[in-house]
Order: sequence, then C-alpha cells, then structure tokens
Amino acid sequence: MSWTIYSKNNCPYCDKAKAFLQSQAITFIEKRIDEQPEFKEELLGIVPNARTVPQIFHHDLCIGGFDKLEAYYMSLTM
Repeated sequence: MSWTIYSKNNCPYCDKAKAFLQSQAITFIEKRIDEQPEFKEELLGIVPNARTVPQIFHHDLCIGGFDKLEAYYMSLTM
C-alpha cells in the first residue's frame, strides 16, 4: 500500500481526505490514532511536530493535511 492516512473520529478534514482518495480510486491504509494509541506514537516518531490530522503519506513522503493532498495529487497528474 503506498498511501497512508493517520486520522481520528469526528474529523471533517480526515473524512474529506479519505473521500478524495476514494473518488480517485486510490487504496489507502487508515491508522486511527484515537482507536489505537500506538498509531499516534508511530506518527509522532515519524513527524515529531505533527499536531493535527489527517497526516497523509504517499510512500514514505509526508504530504501533510487535506489541503496539501489536493495540491500534491494535482502535481502527480500533470
């Protein structure tokens, strides 16, 4: 799997990011930091300054949040 989203429940930007990837037929792994605390620790180990979700990764590249996802995806398709 080349796309990963760290997310939590009741997060509108997490929902938008997942819906965007699904609309592009992109399969992703979702890691819910509110359901499994080890995912939060994992995320902070990768991006120590991460304070918001979603945090989106393509391969090992940290894209950032939803707004950055759209810009990044558009750059891939041009």
